[in-house]
Parts: sequence; structure tokens; C-alpha cells
Amino acid sequence: MTDSPIHEKLAVSVRRLIDATIRTEVSSEVVAAATSEIDSVTGQLGAALMPGSFGERAVANGANPVSGNVVVGARNPSAPPLAIQHESDGSVWTEFTLGAAYEGPPGFVHGGVIAMILDHVLGAPAHKPGRPAYTGTLTVRYHRATPLQRPLRAEARIQTVEGVKNFTVGTISDVDGTTVSAEGVFIHRR
Repeated sequence: MTDSPIHEKLAVSVRRLIDATIRTEVSSEVVAAATSEIDSVTGQLGAALMPGSFGERAVANGANPVSGNVVVGARNPSAPPLAIQHESDGSVWTEFTLGAAYEGPPGFVHGGVIAMILDHVLGAPAHKPGRPAYTGTLTVRYHRATPLQRPLRAEARIQTVEGVKNFTVGTISDVDGTTVSAEGVFIHRR
């Protein structure tokens, strides 16, 4: 089975379901009925599952599809998902808003989610077609809490390259400025 827009629509619906599950205040009877319906749908979808993970598939050009990726995967309802934009100078950026599924402290994004997003965004400038870069180190500095339900922007660039090592820097910001900054080393296999 190939990836398709219908699979992306399913993931969007499940993202809405996750948000509604977290924030619902309906009666116990409505929750019980919804649970039964969700279990039925899960049974339908589970009737034919691929072995392994989505990323283990190879496509025609030899690359691995990212549709199951936890940060950018359009088919992964756990993903925000981020749409990474590449600039001609090699830098990258993405704009996104995180909702209830990403909460840590009340009203704010969980620090581990922030680190996961920065890991992906800082690695993006180092990735080359057919030559992924792997995280060597990631150092994250939290300047202040990152709010939920507010537009955010993550950006990154390569600072220096030493052989197979790409040293990158990046930030996450909101309208009031930087909430988190990070440095990372992303390594290409020899």
C-alpha cells in the first residue's frame, strides 16, 4: 500500500480525536459510546497492518518515507506535523502550533517535546539526499516556558562542518522572542 492523501486525512482526524479525548467534558455515557465506536474503527483499520514501521519501507528512489515520523510524519497522528522549509543559504525553518497533546506544565509544552522538535529541526540542514545525518549530541537551553496554543517558529542552520560532523544551532520562538535555543552535532556515516 502506498502513502496517500486519504491516510493523511485519517491522521488529521485522529489528531482531532486526541485533542477532544484530552479536553472533553461530556457525560460518562457519551464517553462509553465513543469508546465502543473507536474500538470498532480500530478493529477495521487493524485488519491489514504492514510489518515493522513505516520508515522501514523503501521507495523507488531508495529513500525511506517519513510519513510515520514522530515529528514530520503526515500519517502519524502523534506528529504535530512540522513542514520543514529549506532556504537557499542552507538554513531551515518551520511554523507550527502545539495543542493539548503536547502539554507538560499546565498551559505549556513539555520540555521533552521541545527537545524532540529541536533534534529534528537542527538535524534538517545536515541531511542530504540519500545521506541522512544522525544526532551525535544535542544541548538544549530553556529560556522560558513555551506556551501551548500559540504560533511558534523553529529555525536552524549549520554553524561549521568538520569532516562528517555538522555543528548546528537553532531556536524555538513565539511572538515574545526565543523560548528555547539549542546546539547539536549531526554526523554522516563514513
